Amino acid sequence: QVQLVESGGGSVQAGGSLGLSCATSGIIFSLHDMAWYRQAPGKQRELVARITSGGTTTYGDFVRGRFTISRDNNKSTMYLQMNSLKPEDTAVYFCAAGRNYPGTFWGQGTQVTVSS
Repeated sequence: QVQLVESGGGSVQAGGSLGLSCATSGIIFSLHDMAWYRQAPGKQRELVARITSGGTTTYGDFVRGRFTISRDNNKSTMYLQMNSLKPEDTAVYFCAAGRNYPGTFWGQGTQVTVSS
């Protein structure tokens, strides 16, 4: 059974930092592309950051150097370090995995709330 479990969400003031983790099981993690998505109330889900099985990273335009995605294949875990958070970063953050594109498997999400 495939499981993706996010952790690390919470509430922070604008300008603060949070680190998210996505622990996986049931997949060969090293062979999967991984990604973080987010969905704010009333808005569509959007890509935050993606990291391929080979370690290549891409980010949404709104990230602008504030977030860093990484992965630890030995721990089958992906991370997202978020700095300089803004109120508009408030959303539910989801992790996703897939062999060719990270969208086959999804976590249940973790809430990030940034107050001004």
